[in-house]
Amino acid sequence: MAIKAGSLVDACSTRITKTGAWRTFVPQFDHDKCIKCSLCEIYCPEGCIHQVDGLFVPDLDYCKGCSVCANECPRMAITMVLEEK
Repeated sequence: MAIKAGSLVDACSTRITKTGAWRTFVPQFDHDKCIKCSLCEIYCPEGCIHQVDGLFVPDLDYCKGCSVCANECPRMAITMVLEEK
């Protein structure tokens, strides 16, 4: 889908355009520390964290590496690490 310059785009528009390719940091989840509180999923501004087989995982095609999930995690189970390209 092409987006024209000057167009209005809905919030969470990454579902239309994959934006994960330009990030510098990526969230790394420590599933042993995770208490499954869902705060990472709730606060992710792009809605790209979902529970899969009982574990929360980011969809890296849409994750911008903003670190909101890591900042909201009460158990510090998410760390932001430099993405290897």
